[in-house]
Amino acid sequence: MSLLNAYYQLVRVGWVLTREGVIAALPSEGLPTFAAAAKGALSLLSRNRAKDKERSDRLASAVERLGPSYVKMGQFLATRPDVVGNEFANDLSKLQDRMAFFPEEAAHKAIEGSLGRPISDLYTRLDAPIAAASIAQVHPGEVMTPSGPRKVAVKVIRPGVRQRFGQDLEAMYLVAHLQERFLPSHRRLRPVEVTRTLEQTTRIEMDLRLEAAALSEIAENTKDDPGFRVPAVDWERTGRDVVTMEWIDGIKMSDVEALKAAGHDLNALADTLIQSFLRHTLRDGFFHADMHPGNLFVDDKGMIVAVDMGIVGRLNPKQRRFLAEILYGFITRDYMRVAEVHFEAGYVPSHHDIASFAQAIRAIGEPIHGQPAETISMGKLLTLLFEVTELFDMETRPELVNLQKTMVVVEGVARILNPRFNMWKASEPVVGNWIRQNLGPGRIVNDLREGLKAARRLAEAAPEIAAKTEKLHQDIVAMSENGLRFDAQTAEAIGRAEARHTRSGRLALWVIAATLVYIAFHFT
Repeated sequence: MSLLNAYYQLVRVGWVLTREGVIAALPSEGLPTFAAAAKGALSLLSRNRAKDKERSDRLASAVERLGPSYVKMGQFLATRPDVVGNEFANDLSKLQDRMAFFPEEAAHKAIEGSLGRPISDLYTRLDAPIAAASIAQVHPGEVMTPSGPRKVAVKVIRPGVRQRFGQDLEAMYLVAHLQERFLPSHRRLRPVEVTRTLEQTTRIEMDLRLEAAALSEIAENTKDDPGFRVPAVDWERTGRDVVTMEWIDGIKMSDVEALKAAGHDLNALADTLIQSFLRHTLRDGFFHADMHPGNLFVDDKGMIVAVDMGIVGRLNPKQRRFLAEILYGFITRDYMRVAEVHFEAGYVPSHHDIASFAQAIRAIGEPIHGQPAETISMGKLLTLLFEVTELFDMETRPELVNLQKTMVVVEGVARILNPRFNMWKASEPVVGNWIRQNLGPGRIVNDLREGLKAARRLAEAAPEIAAKTEKLHQDIVAMSENGLRFDAQTAEAIGRAEARHTRSGRLALWVIAATLVYIAFHFT
């Protein structure tokens, strides 16, 4: 039935996209003749009111009709211009993660079920929700502490969202598999892997204990950092479906006039924001991956406070070093080193010519060196880099695309605060210090230290490796003497599975046909 559900969901999505005019708004350039004809026919089914809307508004209407799962998918794909193209990524980035509130009774039930205690024992007050998104909604509340009452923010999971997401995910996987099978040019983008990443990040986001853990980790990493912090977590009142945290009284970073009226130094805030992000990325390898202005506040002490840690990014030490070397190579115009880093990291297949790749890198770097520093965007640099690497069969690197997306957003916020923001000058104290420590003599020391750790782990695992090797040798000898055999039960199970797959495939085709006929007669 899961395959049938996937086909049904796919037809439903197609119908909603058609009726809301999204299909009609797709560009026709480069489409095969049959695809252009199909697009023209489907465009006739668009609602009349949809025809007067911009494409981004059509997308927003369609996603709103499809539900919370598709809001989340749209936001995720907005971070993947390599998959959907820059224009659609920009349209999707305008999706507002604002949903209708769900009843307070449902929120209370979710909290009590998750924490195993009545609301009256947990909070002295729990008010009506003030914000609702696709995954959860937030309630102001109050708890009693030894020093008196303390205001808190209580984030509660939307009822049924996990089940709904699981159902919608089947259709997403079906589309991804069809892409890989019938569109060879898309295989480089690894659509199934992209869908798997969406599944993983959203499932993590739907376990609020993990968001609390992310808040705790970044708080520990940044405890001595100037000008940046995150809310404190109330672990006693945090579970799978609810996270309770410090209430933040502050001004949103998008409200420039209010920040000015409060006397904050906007230029200093812009520098602090970008330096904080780079510290998290290069020093810690762990960063807030959803740093849009709505998630950034400035408190009365001038501290930047980042909230909503449902989406985070990680880079391992090797990835951090490659990122720093790429950026440093552009700064010093050492394009051959930038190319070498891509080959060393395995980002570009080894059968390509490194000198030709360095030439392509130069085509990005040289125009940048002719511009004023305040007009150069590090995020745009990485975007151009990904466009060039497509020519050299570089496969999608989710961790780098996530980083590039976040960097573009953070730069955008910094330039809202300071239109003449100089990215390179602001980042030099952090990037320069990291490069001196990790790409000079310090790199050798760090590599030796990591090598010693790896050698110790290998030595500790040696007995187990030896035992498994001996067992593998015995199995291979037995197989060579007796052959590979299935028992009768395994052979029968394989036969049943194959027969079930054939029947379900035929049934799915009939369901699709019937659904299309139903739509044609009842919805047009």
